[in-house]
Amino acid sequence: MAIQLSSYPILCASFNQDYSYFAVGTKLGFKIFQADNGRLCYERDIGAFSIVEMRFSSSLLAIVGAGEQPALSPRRLCLFNTSTGAPLQELNFLTSVLAVRLNKVRLIVLLLDKIFIYDIDSLEILTTVDTVPNPKGLCAFSHSLDACYLAVPASTTKGSVLLYNVMDLQSLYEIDAHQSPLAAVVFSSDGTYLATASEQGTMVRVYMVSEGSKLFSFRRGTYPSTIFSLSFGPSMQLPDALVATSSSGSLHIFMLGSAVNQRSKKSNSFVGAMIPGRISDALDPAYHHVLHNVVPEGVKSYAVIRKVEKVSGGATSKVYSLRACISVITYSGYFREYMFCINHKNESSWTLEREYSVLSAGA
Repeated sequence: MAIQLSSYPILCASFNQDYSYFAVGTKLGFKIFQADNGRLCYERDIGAFSIVEMRFSSSLLAIVGAGEQPALSPRRLCLFNTSTGAPLQELNFLTSVLAVRLNKVRLIVLLLDKIFIYDIDSLEILTTVDTVPNPKGLCAFSHSLDACYLAVPASTTKGSVLLYNVMDLQSLYEIDAHQSPLAAVVFSSDGTYLATASEQGTMVRVYMVSEGSKLFSFRRGTYPSTIFSLSFGPSMQLPDALVATSSSGSLHIFMLGSAVNQRSKKSNSFVGAMIPGRISDALDPAYHHVLHNVVPEGVKSYAVIRKVEKVSGGATSKVYSLRACISVITYSGYFREYMFCINHKNESSWTLEREYSVLSAGA
């Protein structure tokens, strides 16, 4: 059975683990681009693909067809070598593959209600995990070998998250993140933090993975909106920022560092000391900056923070300004890159640095 194709030309989009490359699957095939300069590195026009996942900067791809052609079944996962242009191995399943994640040692395959975990070198099945029905293939994967976690929905009626250690092959715990079902989840680059959003789309929350404790609640907006993507900045410590895209067509960036500083000031104040932490967390202001009309309303988009740079206010100053390079792939077929700047007064600005069509590249 074919996967229902999008009305837009892009069927899937993904960055590799260090955001140096990105891939798009289309109704004609798939393409891989270098993120820094937009150079088309590889393309294959053999039919529609619903999943294209890279393993760092290697020639290994995990690809799944959209079912439009008999040879590209959504139940077949192909490990593909871009250097030789030939498949390395094929894995067949009873139902459609909805998501694939991989790192240097593990291959994760998500079906509707089951997860297969493989050793990526031998393709030996290490374990299978039964899950609640997950028709969107929603998951987050931390590729770090020291904190190699997988997060998937734990309920179909509320926004609870199941965390699983992919190296130890053990379930960790559940986090009750939202009252309505999940729409987006993402780990920080080192697996220390987890961000979540629900189908309501009004709140974005950040959790400490080691404790399962909530750190922040950011308000995206008052009216419901579908969150299409979440992505932390690349910092190996507490990330400075978290970016989100939604069906409103806007790009949202939440400043985690600013929230830490504000919370520290509040806790040192008399009022902050009198307010319990659970309540004061709900009162935290949303350190939140928005760029409107990045894509037309309702068009799916995927954004990542590729680079973050802090600039000191002076030789002896501890006040910093911040610049972030944010890349956006729209499912209507465009790559856009913005430079987001914020100063020590919390004043922000956005600049469109690059824009090009990923569909016409290489044509």
